[in-house]
Amino acid sequence: MKHFRIVVAAAAAALILAVTPAIAASASDAAIDPQIAYALDAVPGGELVDGHTAYWPDQGMTLTVPDATARSASAASAIGSCPHGSVCAFSAYNLSGTRLAWTSCAVHSTTALGSPVRSIADARSTGYLQARNGTTVLATAIAQSWDNVTSTSTTNVRCVL
Repeated sequence: MKHFRIVVAAAAAALILAVTPAIAASASDAAIDPQIAYALDAVPGGELVDGHTAYWPDQGMTLTVPDATARSASAASAIGSCPHGSVCAFSAYNLSGTRLAWTSCAVHSTTALGSPVRSIADARSTGYLQARNGTTVLATAIAQSWDNVTSTSTTNVRCVL
């Protein structure tokens, strides 16, 4: 009887080991938000941080999709959920929805957002941020402020020192 238990235990262990990677792979694929998957496909060089966050080190850009179970903006946030010292573009009005954030001041494409920019924030201490279509300014947020963007044609944001 002891031999039978050992054989059954070994068979069960082998079955669990064979099935676990497949279950883990499908669970991790399902946990990646579709907006994150789109951005990683649309903008080369991105790295998956977690199912709701991707980071592009060469651009200093982070894309964050709100998690329904996550807390609201942290105390370290300067303007809404835009981190202190960053500039941000959001997919919804009033600094909500999916957020793109950059730590560098330059002209940044908003392609990774995958939807129109609806609000912008400048959480820096000086300068201003513009939502633009090409070179046409659609909205401006001065340092330590934000603005809604009424046009759906934003192609980039421009940070000015």
